Amino acid sequence: MKLAKLSLRLRIFLAMILLVLLASILIAGVTIYQYNEEAHDYHQDRLNRKEENIKASVEYTIKETTYPVIRENVALIFKDEIYEIATIHNMEINLYDLEGSLLKSSKASFAADSIPKCLDANILNTLSNTLEKRYVTKTIENGEGYLSSYSVITDHKFKPLAILHLHYLENDDFLNKELNEFLERLGYAYFIMLLIAVALAYFLSKYITKSLKTISDKMNETRLEKRNKKIDLDKTSEEISVLVQAYNSMIDELEESAVKLATSEREQAWREMAKQVAHEIKNPLTPMRLSVQSFQRKFNPEDPDINQKVDEFSKTLIQQIDTMSSIASAFSNFAKMPAQQNETLNVVKIVKLALDIFNEDYIMFKAVEDEIIAKFDRTQLIRVVTNLVKNGIQAIPEHAQRPPQIIVEVTSSEKVVNIIVSDNGKGISEENKPKVFEPKFTTKSSGMGLGLAMVKNIVETYNGNITFTSQEGVGTTFKVTFPKE
Repeated sequence: MKLAKLSLRLRIFLAMILLVLLASILIAGVTIYQYNEEAHDYHQDRLNRKEENIKASVEYTIKETTYPVIRENVALIFKDEIYEIATIHNMEINLYDLEGSLLKSSKASFAADSIPKCLDANILNTLSNTLEKRYVTKTIENGEGYLSSYSVITDHKFKPLAILHLHYLENDDFLNKELNEFLERLGYAYFIMLLIAVALAYFLSKYITKSLKTISDKMNETRLEKRNKKIDLDKTSEEISVLVQAYNSMIDELEESAVKLATSEREQAWREMAKQVAHEIKNPLTPMRLSVQSFQRKFNPEDPDINQKVDEFSKTLIQQIDTMSSIASAFSNFAKMPAQQNETLNVVKIVKLALDIFNEDYIMFKAVEDEIIAKFDRTQLIRVVTNLVKNGIQAIPEHAQRPPQIIVEVTSSEKVVNIIVSDNGKGISEENKPKVFEPKFTTKSSGMGLGLAMVKNIVETYNGNITFTSQEGVGTTFKVTFPKE
């Protein structure tokens, strides 16, 4: 899994563990470096001490010798004393003349073959050109490190006699043992620290992400159409507190905007409704006005057919008045929100009852069970079914090339009831599908286009939903789903 796909909590946890591991590696590296530096300083100091002590012994030997203290007698002066000094100080000692040739060595003759018989010119130049008359170099022999010290020894008048060479073995066994023991203890300490860090990282990441998860959940629940709750967190960091304040401010602004939007939408809906009502009322008023004007012009009390004309005129007015009354009833039914009666009823029985008002023989009813019990308002359920069936009847062309058919089916699952109304009418075009549930939309030559909008309103009031599938020229299927309780 890529790091970007990991949760924030896991990333914080891994970051803290990685930080502890990097810190441990850094401390271990610094420790090893410090040990190496201390070992180097230790060997340098030890070599210096040994060199001072050996020089003191050499000076004492020169002082006590019976030989004349000259360059030519150096080998005689230290003929036996070199071994004694080397034994006392546990150090390999070599003496060279000022030209770099080997004069005397504390090594046995059979082991002295490995000692250089003549010093390198670089060593001689360094000794002659430095104020201290001393030169130290490091070499590796047989996998072990050696420090070689070269210094000039003088007589009591500071006249150079020879070159003293000390061959010091840098034995790090003891220091390495101490370092290994220290690193082992450090490893145990780091392991315990790592366990503590894992636990601490777990709880700390949980604490940090707890507030963020609360904020995230609240953001996911935020909806424009409902009242959103603000976040209330007691103990949080300053950054989280700022984020919470920003979210709560956003909720206030969102609620304010939602109120304004709802007000605007209501005003717009009422304006559209007023236009629709005015349009529908104007339709019957026009023929009524024409009929009255025509009757007024042609009215003759002495006309022998006056009674018949009055009767025809009255029927025309009554027909138009009935149309206006049906328009008013339709808008009244749509505007009135259905009250939730929550009657316990048999949906199969009520749907059958709703279909009894239709005389069309091509309406078929199907139910997988004889009894499906649910809580719904009887009147509203009948209204839903009749409106869907009417819609299906009106969708079938008058001169259809195939036999008309409407199938009403009732099914159920564990928690919901489904009412499915299918027709083989002309279907709904892709252009008109988004407008199907709009209050004023209709493709029929008559009616106000409020039936499906009213059905949707009723179903959603009972926490249900209505969907449809349609294919132009093939037919349409509406599916109403609502909970049993």
